[in-house]
Amino acid sequence: MDLIEAILIAIVEGLTEYLPVSSTGHMIFTSSYFGIQEDDFTKLFQVSIQFGAILAVVVLYWRKFFNFSKLNFYIKLALAVVPALILGYLFDDYIDDVLGNPIPIAIVLIVGGFILLFIDNYFKNPVVAEEEDISIKKAVTIGFWQCLAMMPGTSRSAASIIGGMQQGLTRQVAAEFSFFLAVPTMLAVTCYSVFLKTYKVSGLKGYELLTQSGDNLKLFVIGNIIAFIVAIIAIKFFIGVIKKYGFKPWGYYRIVAGTLLLIYFIYIK
Repeated sequence: MDLIEAILIAIVEGLTEYLPVSSTGHMIFTSSYFGIQEDDFTKLFQVSIQFGAILAVVVLYWRKFFNFSKLNFYIKLALAVVPALILGYLFDDYIDDVLGNPIPIAIVLIVGGFILLFIDNYFKNPVVAEEEDISIKKAVTIGFWQCLAMMPGTSRSAASIIGGMQQGLTRQVAAEFSFFLAVPTMLAVTCYSVFLKTYKVSGLKGYELLTQSGDNLKLFVIGNIIAFIVAIIAIKFFIGVIKKYGFKPWGYYRIVAGTLLLIYFIYIK
């Protein structure tokens, strides 16, 4: 992987991680279209730059994350992330197998797009307009909804936002709680990949692979900085869109993107 390829992947990660459009699907397409080699470092890089995206949420919502007087906020996040930790570990090998076939990912993108077209009409009477009013039971239920994203192409963001709306949250509160929940979820995935999974696959611990050469470390740092900056922009843009238009624009986008991916991988690739 060279610097340009690292920048491309980091931009895609920052743009799509918090949008309901599947960051995994977009990174797979980007890597395939630009011929980016899928070696051990590239796979680790695609996961490790999530750290920059995590920091974007923490910085944007720093008052929430560093308000230690409200212990209930941390308890809700800790309990809500448990389902993903358990199921993600159990189905890790299956998820990797699916990631090797982009066709199902493109199909899921399209199906998810049609769901987003009608999701606003289905959940019309939200009752939770503040994060403080989300009960622990609702938070854990959203955590189970988030597990749907283990099917590549589903989008972690879309699954948890729909789960939040199903639990009576407003669109904005559901989106913001999805951002909050992403922090422990993605942090756990990143740590697992860096410290355990990479060693199982390559025989090198993740941090050893990152520091194997000066170039690897440089790409890691630059990638996280870019993912951080782009994610901040994407989050602000996303909140503005759902306030004004709801989820329909993202539904149309997923349908078009999924269709183009199908055409590409079936007829062109």
